[in-house]
Amino acid sequence: MLDPRMTKLAETLVNFSTNVQPGENVHIDVTEIDMALVKEVIKAVHKAGGNPYVTIRHNEVQRQLLRNATEEQLRVWGESEAAHLAKMDCWIGIRGGNNISQLSDVPGEKMEMYNKVYRSQTGKGIMATRWVTLRYPTDAFAQSANMSTEAFEEFFFNVCTMDYAKMSNAMNALKELMDRTDKVRLVGPGTDLSFSMQGIPSVKCDGRVNIPDGEVYSAPVRDSVNGVISFNAATNYQGFTFENVRFVFENGKIVEATSNDNERINRILDTDEGARYIGEFSIAFNPYIKYPMLDTLFDEKIDGSFHFTPGQCYDNAYNGNHSAIHWDIVNIQRPDFGGGEIWFDDVLIRKDGRFVIPELEALNPENLL
Repeated sequence: MLDPRMTKLAETLVNFSTNVQPGENVHIDVTEIDMALVKEVIKAVHKAGGNPYVTIRHNEVQRQLLRNATEEQLRVWGESEAAHLAKMDCWIGIRGGNNISQLSDVPGEKMEMYNKVYRSQTGKGIMATRWVTLRYPTDAFAQSANMSTEAFEEFFFNVCTMDYAKMSNAMNALKELMDRTDKVRLVGPGTDLSFSMQGIPSVKCDGRVNIPDGEVYSAPVRDSVNGVISFNAATNYQGFTFENVRFVFENGKIVEATSNDNERINRILDTDEGARYIGEFSIAFNPYIKYPMLDTLFDEKIDGSFHFTPGQCYDNAYNGNHSAIHWDIVNIQRPDFGGGEIWFDDVLIRKDGRFVIPELEALNPENLL
Protein backbone atom coordinates (compact mmCIF):
# COMPACT_ATOMS: atom_id res chain seq x y z
CA MET A 1 0.00 0.00 0.00
CA LEU A 2 1.29 3.44 -0.92
CA ASP A 3 2.37 5.54 2.05
CA PRO A 4 0.40 8.83 1.75
CA ARG A 5 3.40 10.63 3.22
CA MET A 6 5.31 9.81 0.01
CA THR A 7 2.64 11.52 -2.07
CA LYS A 8 2.67 14.60 0.18
CA LEU A 9 6.48 14.80 0.04
CA ALA A 10 6.53 14.43 -3.75
CA GLU A 11 3.96 17.19 -4.10
CA THR A 12 6.05 19.43 -1.83
CA LEU A 13 9.13 18.87 -4.00
CA VAL A 14 7.29 19.50 -7.27
CA ASN A 15 4.71 22.16 -6.38
CA PHE A 16 6.46 24.13 -3.62
CA SER A 17 10.23 23.60 -3.85
CA THR A 18 10.67 23.68 -7.64
CA ASN A 19 7.23 25.08 -8.58
CA VAL A 20 7.05 23.08 -11.81
CA GLN A 21 5.03 24.78 -14.56
CA PRO A 22 3.33 23.30 -17.65
CA GLY A 23 5.78 22.43 -20.41
CA GLU A 24 8.88 22.57 -18.20
CA ASN A 25 11.57 19.88 -18.26
CA VAL A 26 12.36 18.35 -14.87
CA HIS A 27 15.39 16.16 -14.16
CA ILE A 28 15.02 13.72 -11.24
CA ASP A 29 18.46 12.56 -10.07
CA VAL A 30 18.27 9.55 -7.76
CA THR A 31 20.95 7.74 -5.74
CA GLU A 32 20.30 4.39 -4.06
CA ILE A 33 16.69 4.56 -2.90
CA ASP A 34 13.61 2.44 -3.49
CA MET A 35 11.37 3.61 -6.29
CA ALA A 36 8.20 4.54 -4.35
CA LEU A 37 9.10 8.22 -4.00
CA VAL A 38 10.57 8.40 -7.51
CA LYS A 39 7.29 7.19 -9.01
CA GLU A 40 5.32 9.70 -6.91
CA VAL A 41 7.58 12.55 -8.05
CA ILE A 42 7.11 11.49 -11.70
CA LYS A 43 3.33 11.47 -11.16
CA ALA A 44 3.45 14.92 -9.55
CA VAL A 45 5.55 16.35 -12.41
CA HIS A 46 3.11 14.98 -14.99
CA LYS A 47 0.16 16.33 -12.98
CA ALA A 48 1.80 19.77 -13.01
CA GLY A 49 2.17 19.55 -16.78
CA GLY A 50 5.93 19.03 -16.76
CA ASN A 51 8.18 16.55 -18.56
CA PRO A 52 10.10 14.26 -16.15
CA TYR A 53 13.53 12.73 -16.88
CA VAL A 54 15.28 10.34 -14.49
CA THR A 55 18.89 9.31 -13.75
CA ILE A 56 19.42 6.46 -11.27
CA ARG A 57 22.84 6.15 -9.60
CA HIS A 58 24.43 3.68 -7.19
CA ASN A 59 27.31 4.45 -4.84
CA GLU A 60 29.06 1.11 -5.45
CA VAL A 61 29.05 1.85 -9.18
CA GLN A 62 30.24 5.39 -8.48
CA ARG A 63 33.13 4.00 -6.44
CA GLN A 64 34.18 1.70 -9.26
CA LEU A 65 33.97 4.50 -11.81
CA LEU A 66 36.15 6.80 -9.73
CA ARG A 67 38.86 4.44 -8.44
CA ASN A 68 40.56 4.30 -11.84
CA ALA A 69 39.01 7.36 -13.46
CA THR A 70 40.91 9.30 -16.11
CA GLU A 71 40.66 13.02 -16.71
CA GLU A 72 39.27 12.39 -20.21
CA GLN A 73 36.58 10.09 -18.83
CA LEU A 74 35.48 12.68 -16.27
CA ARG A 75 35.58 15.51 -18.83
CA VAL A 76 33.34 13.66 -21.32
CA TRP A 77 31.02 12.50 -18.53
CA GLY A 78 30.68 16.06 -17.22
CA GLU A 79 30.17 17.55 -20.67
CA SER A 80 27.42 15.08 -21.56
CA GLU A 81 25.51 15.68 -18.31
CA ALA A 82 25.98 19.45 -18.56
CA ALA A 83 24.51 19.38 -22.09
CA HIS A 84 21.46 17.53 -20.76
CA LEU A 85 21.08 19.90 -17.80
CA ALA A 86 21.14 22.88 -20.16
CA LYS A 87 17.75 21.69 -21.42
CA MET A 88 16.24 21.37 -17.93
CA ASP A 89 14.15 23.97 -16.11
CA CYS A 90 14.09 22.15 -12.75
CA TRP A 91 16.30 19.59 -10.98
CA ILE A 92 15.22 17.34 -8.10
CA GLY A 93 17.99 15.35 -6.37
CA ILE A 94 17.07 12.48 -4.03
CA ARG A 95 19.98 10.91 -2.16
CA GLY A 96 20.06 7.57 -0.35
CA GLY A 97 22.66 4.91 0.36
CA ASN A 98 23.42 1.99 2.63
CA ASN A 99 27.02 2.95 3.43
CA ILE A 100 28.03 6.59 3.96
CA SER A 101 31.69 5.53 3.70
CA GLN A 102 31.33 3.86 0.30
CA LEU A 103 33.73 6.34 -1.35
CA SER A 104 36.26 6.46 1.50
CA ASP A 105 38.85 4.33 -0.33
CA VAL A 106 38.71 6.25 -3.61
CA PRO A 107 42.24 7.72 -3.95
CA GLY A 108 42.43 11.35 -2.92
CA GLU A 109 43.82 12.47 -6.26
CA LYS A 110 40.85 10.82 -8.04
CA MET A 111 38.33 12.63 -5.81
CA GLU A 112 40.16 15.89 -6.46
CA MET A 113 40.02 15.27 -10.21
CA TYR A 114 36.32 14.35 -9.95
CA ASN A 115 35.55 17.63 -8.18
CA LYS A 116 37.58 19.77 -10.57
CA VAL A 117 36.65 18.14 -13.89
CA TYR A 118 33.19 16.61 -13.45
CA ARG A 119 31.40 18.39 -10.61
CA SER A 120 32.50 21.85 -11.70
CA GLN A 121 30.57 21.29 -14.95
CA THR A 122 27.46 19.60 -13.60
CA GLY A 123 27.24 21.92 -10.59
CA LYS A 124 26.90 24.96 -12.83
CA GLY A 125 24.18 23.21 -14.81
CA ILE A 126 22.20 22.38 -11.68
CA MET A 127 22.55 25.90 -10.30
CA ALA A 128 21.07 27.28 -13.53
CA THR A 129 17.79 25.43 -12.81
CA ARG A 130 15.22 25.70 -10.03
CA TRP A 131 16.66 22.91 -7.91
CA VAL A 132 16.04 21.05 -4.68
CA THR A 133 17.93 18.26 -2.91
CA LEU A 134 16.40 15.69 -0.56
CA ARG A 135 18.01 12.98 1.59
CA TYR A 136 15.97 9.76 1.65
CA PRO A 137 15.31 7.74 4.87
CA THR A 138 17.30 4.51 4.57
CA ASP A 139 18.30 2.03 7.29
CA ALA A 140 21.86 3.37 7.14
CA PHE A 141 20.62 6.93 7.57
CA ALA A 142 18.55 5.88 10.60
CA GLN A 143 21.63 4.18 12.03
CA SER A 144 23.70 7.36 11.59
CA ALA A 145 20.99 9.19 13.54
CA ASN A 146 21.06 6.50 16.29
CA MET A 147 17.37 5.80 15.72
CA SER A 148 15.24 2.82 14.76
CA THR A 149 14.09 2.80 11.14
CA GLU A 150 10.45 3.35 12.15
CA ALA A 151 11.24 6.23 14.50
CA PHE A 152 13.53 7.80 11.94
CA GLU A 153 10.90 7.63 9.20
CA GLU A 154 8.43 9.41 11.49
CA PHE A 155 11.02 12.10 12.21
CA PHE A 156 11.93 12.36 8.53
CA PHE A 157 8.41 12.98 7.29
CA ASN A 158 7.70 15.46 10.11
CA VAL A 159 10.73 17.58 9.22
CA CYS A 160 10.33 17.29 5.45
CA THR A 161 6.64 18.21 5.34
CA MET A 162 6.54 20.88 8.07
CA ASP A 163 4.96 24.30 7.48
CA TYR A 164 7.76 25.91 5.48
CA ALA A 165 5.57 28.86 4.51
CA LYS A 166 5.27 29.79 8.22
CA MET A 167 9.01 29.40 8.68
CA SER A 168 9.64 31.55 5.61
CA ASN A 169 7.68 34.46 7.09
CA ALA A 170 9.60 34.19 10.36
CA MET A 171 12.93 34.36 8.45
CA ASN A 172 12.30 37.81 7.03
CA ALA A 173 13.58 39.70 10.08
CA LEU A 174 16.82 37.70 10.19
CA LYS A 175 17.44 38.26 6.49
CA GLU A 176 16.88 42.00 6.89
CA LEU A 177 19.26 42.11 9.86
CA MET A 178 21.96 40.14 8.06
CA ASP A 179 21.64 42.38 4.99
CA ARG A 180 22.56 45.45 7.04
CA THR A 181 25.19 43.83 9.28
CA ASP A 182 28.90 44.57 8.93
CA LYS A 183 30.80 42.96 11.81
CA VAL A 184 30.14 39.38 12.98
CA ARG A 185 31.71 37.66 15.96
CA LEU A 186 31.27 33.97 16.80
CA VAL A 187 32.21 32.89 20.33
CA GLY A 188 32.14 29.47 22.01
CA PRO A 189 34.35 26.70 23.39
CA GLY A 190 37.53 26.80 21.31
CA THR A 191 36.01 29.48 19.06
CA ASP A 192 36.59 33.21 18.77
CA LEU A 193 36.14 34.31 15.18
CA SER A 194 35.47 37.70 13.59
CA PHE A 195 34.65 38.77 10.03
CA SER A 196 32.67 41.25 7.96
CA MET A 197 29.55 40.62 5.85
CA GLN A 198 29.26 44.19 4.63
CA GLY A 199 27.70 44.48 1.18
CA ILE A 200 27.03 40.75 0.76
CA PRO A 201 23.33 39.76 0.49
CA SER A 202 21.70 37.12 2.62
CA VAL A 203 19.39 34.37 1.33
CA LYS A 204 16.47 32.61 2.98
CA CYS A 205 16.40 28.81 2.71
CA ASP A 206 12.76 27.97 3.28
CA GLY A 207 12.15 24.67 1.48
CA ARG A 208 12.61 25.88 -2.08
CA VAL A 209 16.19 24.59 -2.53
CA ASN A 210 16.64 21.90 0.12
CA ILE A 211 14.26 19.64 1.99
CA PRO A 212 14.62 19.74 4.97
CA ASP A 213 15.37 23.43 5.30
CA GLY A 214 15.70 26.19 7.85
CA GLU A 215 18.63 28.57 7.50
CA VAL A 216 19.59 32.04 6.30
CA TYR A 217 23.00 32.26 4.67
CA SER A 218 25.39 34.93 3.49
CA ALA A 219 29.18 34.95 3.15
CA PRO A 220 32.07 36.74 4.81
CA VAL A 221 34.04 39.35 2.95
CA ARG A 222 36.70 37.00 1.57
CA ASP A 223 39.79 38.37 3.31
CA SER A 224 38.10 39.52 6.53
CA VAL A 225 38.03 36.28 8.57
CA ASN A 226 40.39 36.17 11.55
CA GLY A 227 40.57 33.97 14.62
CA VAL A 228 39.93 30.33 15.45
CA ILE A 229 36.93 28.04 15.16
CA SER A 230 36.45 24.58 16.67
CA PHE A 231 33.58 22.55 15.21
CA ASN A 232 31.68 20.25 17.61
CA ALA A 233 29.72 18.24 15.01
CA ALA A 234 31.33 15.42 13.04
CA THR A 235 31.17 15.87 9.26
CA ASN A 236 31.29 13.29 6.48
CA TYR A 237 33.02 14.54 3.35
CA GLN A 238 34.17 12.49 0.37
CA GLY A 239 33.27 9.30 2.24
CA PHE A 240 35.34 10.02 5.39
CA THR A 241 34.02 11.14 8.78
CA PHE A 242 36.00 14.06 10.18
CA GLU A 243 35.87 14.88 13.89
CA ASN A 244 37.30 17.67 16.04
CA VAL A 245 37.83 19.95 13.04
CA ARG A 246 39.66 23.15 13.99
CA PHE A 247 40.66 26.03 11.70
CA VAL A 248 42.88 29.04 12.34
CA PHE A 249 42.31 32.01 10.01
CA GLU A 250 44.52 34.91 9.03
CA ASN A 251 43.07 37.53 6.67
CA GLY A 252 40.46 35.11 5.35
CA LYS A 253 42.74 32.10 4.78
CA ILE A 254 42.82 28.85 6.73
CA VAL A 255 46.46 28.80 7.78
CA GLU A 256 46.13 25.85 10.14
CA ALA A 257 43.70 22.91 9.91
CA THR A 258 43.54 19.95 12.26
CA SER A 259 41.13 17.03 12.76
CA ASN A 260 41.22 13.29 13.36
CA ASP A 261 43.09 13.03 10.03
CA ASN A 262 45.31 16.04 9.48
CA GLU A 263 46.77 14.81 6.21
CA ARG A 264 43.37 14.11 4.65
CA ILE A 265 41.79 17.41 5.69
CA ASN A 266 44.72 19.46 4.43
CA ARG A 267 44.71 17.57 1.13
CA ILE A 268 41.07 18.61 0.63
CA LEU A 269 41.87 22.22 1.58
CA ASP A 270 44.72 22.20 -0.96
CA THR A 271 42.36 21.27 -3.83
CA ASP A 272 42.71 24.83 -5.12
CA GLU A 273 43.33 28.34 -3.81
CA GLY A 274 39.70 28.97 -2.90
CA ALA A 275 39.40 25.85 -0.75
CA ARG A 276 41.19 27.60 2.12
CA TYR A 277 38.80 30.57 2.05
CA ILE A 278 35.16 30.69 3.18
CA GLY A 279 32.27 30.73 0.73
CA GLU A 280 29.29 30.66 3.11
CA PHE A 281 28.22 31.60 6.64
CA SER A 282 24.78 30.40 7.69
CA ILE A 283 22.55 30.48 10.77
CA ALA A 284 20.22 27.48 11.18
CA PHE A 285 17.06 26.87 13.21
CA ASN A 286 14.98 23.87 12.10
CA PRO A 287 13.07 22.94 15.29
CA TYR A 288 12.85 19.23 14.47
CA ILE A 289 16.58 18.65 13.88
CA LYS A 290 18.52 18.52 17.14
CA TYR A 291 21.53 16.25 16.67
CA PRO A 292 24.11 15.46 13.97
CA MET A 293 23.50 12.43 11.79
CA LEU A 294 26.46 12.72 9.40
CA ASP A 295 24.32 14.06 6.58
CA THR A 296 24.91 17.62 5.43
CA LEU A 297 21.35 18.34 4.29
CA PHE A 298 20.10 17.64 7.82
CA ASP A 299 23.08 18.63 9.94
CA GLU A 300 23.40 22.11 8.42
CA LYS A 301 19.81 22.88 9.58
CA ILE A 302 20.27 21.82 13.23
CA ASP A 303 18.39 23.99 15.72
CA GLY A 304 20.77 26.40 17.43
CA SER A 305 23.64 25.87 14.98
CA PHE A 306 25.62 27.74 12.36
CA HIS A 307 27.87 26.47 9.60
CA PHE A 308 31.02 27.92 8.11
CA THR A 309 31.91 26.65 4.66
CA PRO A 310 35.34 26.36 3.03
CA GLY A 311 35.15 26.68 -0.74
CA GLN A 312 32.80 27.93 -3.41
CA CYS A 313 30.44 30.82 -2.64
CA TYR A 314 26.93 31.10 -4.03
CA ASP A 315 26.18 33.57 -6.81
CA ASN A 316 23.35 35.11 -4.78
CA ALA A 317 25.64 35.71 -1.79
CA TYR A 318 28.76 36.40 -3.80
CA ASN A 319 32.09 37.14 -2.11
CA GLY A 320 34.36 36.29 -5.04
CA ASN A 321 35.60 32.94 -3.74
CA HIS A 322 35.82 30.11 -6.28
CA SER A 323 36.65 26.48 -5.58
CA ALA A 324 35.82 22.93 -6.65
CA ILE A 325 34.75 22.20 -3.06
CA HIS A 326 31.90 23.47 -0.89
CA TRP A 327 32.07 21.88 2.57
CA ASP A 328 29.43 22.84 5.13
CA ILE A 329 30.86 22.22 8.61
CA VAL A 330 28.55 22.67 11.60
CA ASN A 331 28.92 24.16 15.06
CA ILE A 332 26.03 23.69 17.50
CA GLN A 333 25.67 26.40 20.17
CA ARG A 334 22.93 24.96 22.39
CA PRO A 335 23.92 24.39 26.06
CA ASP A 336 24.06 20.61 25.59
CA PHE A 337 26.88 21.22 23.09
CA GLY A 338 28.77 23.77 25.19
CA GLY A 339 26.85 26.93 24.34
CA GLY A 340 28.01 29.92 22.34
CA GLU A 341 27.16 33.39 21.11
CA ILE A 342 26.61 35.23 17.82
CA TRP A 343 27.21 38.99 17.77
CA PHE A 344 26.20 41.38 14.96
CA ASP A 345 27.81 44.83 15.07
CA ASP A 346 28.55 44.41 18.81
CA VAL A 347 24.96 43.36 19.62
CA LEU A 348 24.28 39.86 20.96
CA ILE A 349 21.62 38.29 18.71
CA ARG A 350 21.76 34.64 19.74
CA LYS A 351 22.98 33.00 22.93
CA ASP A 352 23.21 29.26 23.56
CA GLY A 353 21.24 28.59 20.38
CA ARG A 354 18.30 30.90 21.14
CA PHE A 355 17.60 34.24 19.51
CA VAL A 356 17.57 36.93 22.19
CA ILE A 357 16.38 40.06 20.37
CA PRO A 358 12.60 40.49 19.99
CA GLU A 359 12.44 40.66 16.19
CA LEU A 360 14.10 37.23 15.89
CA GLU A 361 12.25 35.33 18.61
CA ALA A 362 9.78 33.93 16.06
CA LEU A 363 12.63 31.65 14.92
CA ASN A 364 13.01 29.96 18.30
CA PRO A 365 11.72 26.35 18.19
CA GLU A 366 8.56 26.75 20.21
CA ASN A 367 7.34 29.37 17.74
CA LEU A 368 8.01 27.26 14.62
CA LEU A 369 6.48 23.94 15.66
